[in-house]
Parts: sequence; structure tokens; C-alpha cells
Amino acid sequence: MPAVKIDALDPAPPSGVGRAARIPVASPAMPRASDIAPYLERIDSAGWYSNFGPLVLELEARLAARFAPGTHIVTLANGTLALTLALEALSLPKGSVCALPSWTFVATAHAVRMAGLVPWFVDVQPDTGELTPEGLLAVLPGAPGPVAAAIPVAVMGRPMDSRAWRAFQDATGVKVVIDAAAGFDSAAAARVPVMVSLHATKTLGVGEGGFIASEDPEFSTRLRAMTNFAFMGDRISRHVATNAKLSEYAAAVGLAALDRWTATRNRYVAAARRLGIALSDTPEVTFQEGWGSDWISSTCLVRLPAGSASRVEAALEAGGIDTRRWWGSGCHMAPAFRDCPSCALPVTEQLAASTLGLPFFADLGAEQIHRTASTLKVALAGLQP
Repeated sequence: MPAVKIDALDPAPPSGVGRAARIPVASPAMPRASDIAPYLERIDSAGWYSNFGPLVLELEARLAARFAPGTHIVTLANGTLALTLALEALSLPKGSVCALPSWTFVATAHAVRMAGLVPWFVDVQPDTGELTPEGLLAVLPGAPGPVAAAIPVAVMGRPMDSRAWRAFQDATGVKVVIDAAAGFDSAAAARVPVMVSLHATKTLGVGEGGFIASEDPEFSTRLRAMTNFAFMGDRISRHVATNAKLSEYAAAVGLAALDRWTATRNRYVAAARRLGIALSDTPEVTFQEGWGSDWISSTCLVRLPAGSASRVEAALEAGGIDTRRWWGSGCHMAPAFRDCPSCALPVTEQLAASTLGLPFFADLGAEQIHRTASTLKVALAGLQP
């Protein structure tokens, strides 16, 4: 499957390294046209293309079956809109504060601002890179204003305890929405709303899409209406809303992807295990706990010796191996959010300087793994005094 071009800033190959020789950082595992065709035929037969058609409803039912009984699923056009509208569906006071980690993709912070809230960047735990209920409780007294919401982030799809966050919400009154954009494989409970992305770069993708899982039926009803001009079974627009529905065509891709999910997951797990074995004699490289065994995602984030990410990145680049700083230096460093309040962020800064996304995808081959591991080992050896 061809490598994905993540964005328009992908570097050209260095002198002497051919384009075919490069190892991409990611490559989608999307269903093939032949897998999708039966669902497209259903669309043709029904003549129903959007507005909560039969394929969207079937997709939502199949996604709900992956969660605890009583979980409701609302699909949306993408994950950023899903986070934005989830916050709006909570009817939070405009201008109030939403706590979130700076250690996340900028979409999280964009969603907060689009929902009319003020992002407040909070530091994360050094072992997991996550914002925890205990960590947020400790800094709440120093908040820059009334905190109405919090968005903890599941780092690269790492499992997150929604029950602990529900207990935090009940104790503080602060509404919680979990950003588990990369957490399709690990998200299994939704005691507070959980957002999962269905972008093409995720383990299960539809191209562009996402969903919110929640055990609260009233919240899910409000959210559904907000994706469709605030209609609720009629043509009356009850408040300001938007059009953020998932189309039948995107649902067709999602259903085809679900049909082959077990096989796709096995390919990801096999690639993760082979990469882990190749680096098993390199203690300087640490994988996320449970990655490749208990859970899987479409990215491989490793922790390197303190402050070494830039030098390792350069060495891999010189060897024709693409890497990615998936979250850059943290949201607080982006020009769009430099005016936002934040706590001291020493852990975020350490993670930004010491973590790197290695090449990883379902069809990562043995030669690619060997080349990545051997180049990485040479780079790490070069760091020794």
C-alpha cells in the first residue's frame, strides 16, 4: 500500500537517498475498493446518501457494540468537530476555562477555542505523558478563571480510565470529555464522553470522520441535534448549530474497515512485536507500556535519552528514514495558542525533547524494521560521551 503523505511539509530525500529507498513514517490501512463495493451498491439501491441513513446507523450500532451496554454513538464528519460539538452540547458558559494538556495534537486546543472556551494548558505525568485526575486536582486552585471543562488526552491511543474521570467530574462539577483520537482499539468504556477519530491515518479509518461514545442518552441526543442544524425529528432549528454529519459513503468505508478489523489489528500487532524484538537489546529506547500487546495504534512513539530527540531525528533522516514529532513542542508553543494561560510545563518540555515517532504501519516490512532499528542504534551510540 502506498505511503501516506502526512502533510505538505514532508522533506525531500537527502542527497544520495532515492525516494523509493525512504521508509515512510506512516501508511494507511484502509479497506480496498472491492471491500467497499457491496456497501456502495446498498447506497445505490436505497438512494440515501446522508442525513442518518441506514449505513450510518449500522456503523454506529457496530461501534456501540465495542463498548459497555448502554453506550450511545454519534458519528461526525471529523474528530475536531466531534470535540467541539461535544463541548457545546454540555452547555458550558462561554469564556469559561477548559483545562487540557499542552502535550497533545493542536486539534484539541482548536476545538476548545471553537467551542468558545479558554484553553488552559496543564502539565502531564512523566511516566505516561497523560493528564490525570489527581494532577488536575492539584493545580485547580491556581486556575486562571472558573474551570468548566477538562479534556484529558489518551496519548497515541493509550488506554484511559473513563471511570476515574467520571469520579473527578462528580467530585468537582468540571465536565470531562476524553480525547482518544487514536484510541479505537483501546477505548471500551465511556462514563464520560469519549472522542475517537476515524481519520485515514488511524487504525480504523473512513478518510475523514470521528465519533463520540457516551453513556448519557440526553447528552447524545443534544449532540446528534448539533450535527444537524439543531433539528430534533422535525425542521425546527432550536438553537445555533451546524452540519457535521457523516455521509453514507464514509459509513460504507467504515463498515468495510470493521469487516476486516481483526485481520488489520493482527497485522499491526505483528509489526509492533517485530519492531519490539528488533530493539529489545536497546534499553535506551522505551515503548509505551502495553503497546503492541495489550493495545495497538497506528503510531509508534518511543522515549529516548533525555534531550536527544533532535539528534536521533537528524541521524534517521540522513539514513532515509522518516520520523515525526507528532505533537511538536506542545500546543503552548503554537502561535495560535501562545496567548493562552498555562501552568509550568517542565514535563511537556522534556517529552517534546525526548520522544519521537518512528516508522510504523500495518505492512511495515522486515527490511524496513531492520534498517530503522540498526540506524537508531548507531545514532544512540553516537550520543555516548
